Amino acid sequence: MSDTPSERFRENATEITSILVTGFWLLALFTDQSWWLPAMLVGYVVVIPIVEMLFGDEEEEEEESWEDGRETKAEPTERHGAGENNRDALETLKDRYARGELTDEQFERKLERLVENETVEDVEDRLGRGERNLERN
Repeated sequence: MSDTPSERFRENATEITSILVTGFWLLALFTDQSWWLPAMLVGYVVVIPIVEMLFGDEEEEEEESWEDGRETKAEPTERHGAGENNRDALETLKDRYARGELTDEQFERKLERLVENETVEDVEDRLGRGERNLERN
């Protein structure tokens, strides 16, 4: 999805910072510096959370709220036609993937979850079958 190194850096800023913080305090530890523990604590408690706030993955927040909305849409007591809701969710998922908002892995994971959990009844049936299989064994 990202073409330039600067875009990839912005997308992975938290992970890059985590690696740098870890490398910094490990270097201090292995070179017998007395300040390795404060460096580790400041890095993990201050630096990484600040980087996450600045460059945090807005996509994850949107995904979580979207997933929460999808889960409530599938409940038949709130809305009728779970099949329609799944089609809407699938179209939304495809659109987000086409716009580059989702990586291949995220798209596949969400698609798998969408297909597996078509309706609340499907989940209940699957759970009931699992319990019956356990009772047989």
